[in-house]
Amino acid sequence: MTTIAPATTIASYARDFSKNEDGAEWLTALRNKAWAEFESLGFPTKRRGNELWKYTDLRVLDTKAFSRAEAASALSSDDLRKIAPWNDDWHTAVTVDGQFSSELSRNLSGDDIAISNLIETAERDKAAVEPALGSVADIAGNAFVALNTALFKSGVLVKVDRDAEPAQPIHILHIVTAAGADNRAFYPRILLLAGENSKTSIIESYVNVSEGSQFTVPVFEASLSDGAAVRHFRVQLENEQAIHLATTRTEQPDSAVFNSTTFATGPAIGRNDVHTNLSGEHSETNLHGLYITDGSSHQDNEISTTHQKPHGTSHQFYKGILAGKSRAVFSGKVLVQAGAMKTLALQKDLNLLLSHGAEIDTKPSLEIYADDVKCAHGATAGHVDPTMLFYLMSRGVRREDAAIMLVSGFASEIIEEFEPESLREFLYSRLERIIPELDSEGIL
Repeated sequence: MTTIAPATTIASYARDFSKNEDGAEWLTALRNKAWAEFESLGFPTKRRGNELWKYTDLRVLDTKAFSRAEAASALSSDDLRKIAPWNDDWHTAVTVDGQFSSELSRNLSGDDIAISNLIETAERDKAAVEPALGSVADIAGNAFVALNTALFKSGVLVKVDRDAEPAQPIHILHIVTAAGADNRAFYPRILLLAGENSKTSIIESYVNVSEGSQFTVPVFEASLSDGAAVRHFRVQLENEQAIHLATTRTEQPDSAVFNSTTFATGPAIGRNDVHTNLSGEHSETNLHGLYITDGSSHQDNEISTTHQKPHGTSHQFYKGILAGKSRAVFSGKVLVQAGAMKTLALQKDLNLLLSHGAEIDTKPSLEIYADDVKCAHGATAGHVDPTMLFYLMSRGVRREDAAIMLVSGFASEIIEEFEPESLREFLYSRLERIIPELDSEGIL
């Protein structure tokens, strides 16, 4: 259920839509269809009766118009090393202010993989892109997927050949710079085509170094072939004024595996909307994440998995650290369809509240239409354990250091899942800066 945004707000996005210059006829047709869907849906600002957005207030999108960033600011590789996860050996595709940067990207081919500008590839290679683009991330009923499909500027296409096992991860880095005006909009788009029995690691990172109000609407769609395995890492580092509404969609046929770990912090309003569709037998997905909120920030996690066939496995495990007057949402859903016997599905959401003003809405749920399944869910929220705090202080650890140790220990279970060592070290260094600055109201 949505509400149509005011005409003055829609006009800003309509102007951006009118500037599209895609040459491929089929892509123009897809854009037009997506724009028509967005126009009919509007933004989901009405929360009463709208379960998907019940706990997240998007009315700011009715009052503030964002315009697509048309020009990219200049950056160097040295600049990127200072602000973002980086390793010279990785296959790295970089977008700056929404524009694909071939100058900053590196190692775009090799090891039976190919990484390219999605729009340029779509215009010259219809057979490779048309059947896949929009097939997993459906525009129907989803205003933000529709808006992204209508307005994304370049995008990144990742093709992994059959039986390929790249030695290095593929890093897709999106940078929002401090240059340019406020109220810019960005529409990162990633299309992953994982060949049969391939094994790939993907790092998807978003770094915003501006201080103003920005609007980022990413869409990541992954089409896996039989037996493909994708290890996915997502890093969201936004500023306190930003709105970041991300969508991830996967299609997993027989024996396909998609394992994802996320780290999210920063935005005024953030949403991580993930749906993994286990359409084949023996398919598997593990969706884990850590979110950190402070001040008045809001982080929404909409995590869902559909089991369509027997012998599927899914695990949702999220942790939240909340401070100040921030708010977080975890809405986890597992749907086990009729006939999906021998399904194993687990859900868990654990939250650490560092202030009395912080709030978490957590709602794990199961919807089961098959027999002979094992499914469970649970959620907790609480403050730092005073017994553990006292124990560390009795061993000579200062109270402040003891509290930081406990919070870091709570977070480390998720951060340790980030397998590339340089990425894990980057996140630990980030965590060390964040925790002492959290508004804990003396609870720590």
